[in-house]
Amino acid sequence: MPVLRGAVTFSRFRTEPSKEAPSDVKRWLTKGLKSHAFEPIDRRSEDERAAGFVELENAEASDFSTSNLFYGEYALFSFRIDTLKVPASMMKAELDKWTSAFTKENSRPPARAEKNKQKLELKQLLRQRAVPRTSVLDVTWNLKTQQVQIWAASRKTVDEISVALEGALAVKVIGITPASMAQRAGIDDKALGPTAELIGMDLPATASLEDSHGEG
Repeated sequence: MPVLRGAVTFSRFRTEPSKEAPSDVKRWLTKGLKSHAFEPIDRRSEDERAAGFVELENAEASDFSTSNLFYGEYALFSFRIDTLKVPASMMKAELDKWTSAFTKENSRPPARAEKNKQKLELKQLLRQRAVPRTSVLDVTWNLKTQQVQIWAASRKTVDEISVALEGALAVKVIGITPASMAQRAGIDDKALGPTAELIGMDLPATASLEDSHGEG
């Protein structure tokens, strides 16, 4: 939980409403987060991944009550990602064990259809036993400045959370980087390139300096 303790990499953004700005920001934010709240993976399905918003200090909750979401001028919440995958090595080991037992009992190896059917049953059984891998990434939203910080190091994860925020709240999430700030200020991209001094290049002597040394 980097927002409340410790330090970690984060990315900064500003948000702009796609439509008219909401009159009640807190109500709008709560409703939006609930609409894209985290839902656990259905183990009966083929889904291997689930993602959505949860409360900051309780990754199992998505009620987003006022006391658990708003802290002064900030809204603090998290984005949870669960992955449930049956390791291929485990599946192979179980299927090999079943094949050996089937062959011994029936004096023949299983037919392809029989093996495929057992593979599906084994996958479902192993999914029921598997423990999902969970990642929880924090998000801070300044209600006054409309600036957002996403506390994640992975660019792919940051992009996923940005897209989720845009979908949940109908806003544009714009990165706060030197390039984006320069673009808004009307500064040419070429002006952002490294200077000769920065990259350690020797600067050519000016003619006036050469002349003054020559005359001395």
